[in-house]
Amino acid sequence: MAPRILLARHGQTEWSLSGRHTGRTDIPLLDEGRRGAKLLGERLHRAPWDGLPDVEVRTSPLVRASETCELAGFADRATAWDALMEFDYGSYEGMTPAEIKAQRPGWLIWRDGVPGGETLDQVAARADEVVRWARSVADRDVLIFAHGHILRVIAARWLGFEASFAARIRLEPTSLSILGWAYGEPAIERWNDTGHLG
Repeated sequence: MAPRILLARHGQTEWSLSGRHTGRTDIPLLDEGRRGAKLLGERLHRAPWDGLPDVEVRTSPLVRASETCELAGFADRATAWDALMEFDYGSYEGMTPAEIKAQRPGWLIWRDGVPGGETLDQVAARADEVVRWARSVADRDVLIFAHGHILRVIAARWLGFEASFAARIRLEPTSLSILGWAYGEPAIERWNDTGHLG
């Protein structure tokens, strides 16, 4: 069977709670985020996943993702990978969409980009690197701990869409998503699942 990608978005932080763009600023998890990470780990260690004994694990090196990985019980198998870092938001780092739109009415990151940060093409190139790696891991699933926007772009590229398709797929903190296959074509098996937080 061809491999799947299990995507785990990091737990809640102060900036994700307030809607501030958090790219390379190394914001720690809130207590709520730590609790969610533990619940995600408990879920992945029960059936049908049973701890994913053969999974290959990668994490963003940023603390909110690496701590989520650790609290979920996968740090001993994880390799940090810069390709999984969040979008570099440049001069929009730490700003909310409302604050940005006050300066640039109608602004949309997926269309208009960010000054002084990464272009969407640069983010897509990193996502393509992740997709190529995941598809090269023969007969083994992969588990990724990372961030909302980069995970959305990875999903778009897995499906064969332009990176801007990511605008149409939301992703909550501490969610679990799975990219797999249907009829031999890349598909979404599960998306934005937060049932473990119940």
